[in-house]
Amino acid sequence: MIDIEHAGDLAAHAGKCLGRSQWMVVDQSMVDAFATLSGDTHWIHVDVARARAEMPNGETIVHGLLLLSLMPRLQQDIYRIAERGIGLNYGYDRVRFVAPAPVGAKIRLALTLITAEPHAQGTRIITDAEIEVEGSAKPALVARHLLLVRDKSNED
Repeated sequence: MIDIEHAGDLAAHAGKCLGRSQWMVVDQSMVDAFATLSGDTHWIHVDVARARAEMPNGETIVHGLLLLSLMPRLQQDIYRIAERGIGLNYGYDRVRFVAPAPVGAKIRLALTLITAEPHAQGTRIITDAEIEVEGSAKPALVARHLLLVRDKSNED
């Protein structure tokens, strides 16, 4: 865990791996809830019996968008900004779903800092993110994440 005072302090880590989150199990109940919420009820995610019969590994797979949505939660294991104000998600560039993550698999986030640079409203943080799957040579997801973080002191 990297603990810093201000978002701009991350700049000292540019070009380096910031770390990896704790492992997290994505179970069928999470996938089913996401399917209901998103409307993506494709059988490869929610029909365990059909997946057992028709999927190459006999397992349902986690939605790629569910994995993407878990990144903010997993990031909390990697770095913490003490004087953090509002964080605005600018989005993700070059999102790719590289390999399936089977339901029940352990996943974690690995972050590499590209830059943390001053911005008119705070600090713009750009990271390369990978969702790793335990036991898999390929990540399930890769993306470049863009985030704007304001210092707490600038919000008064």
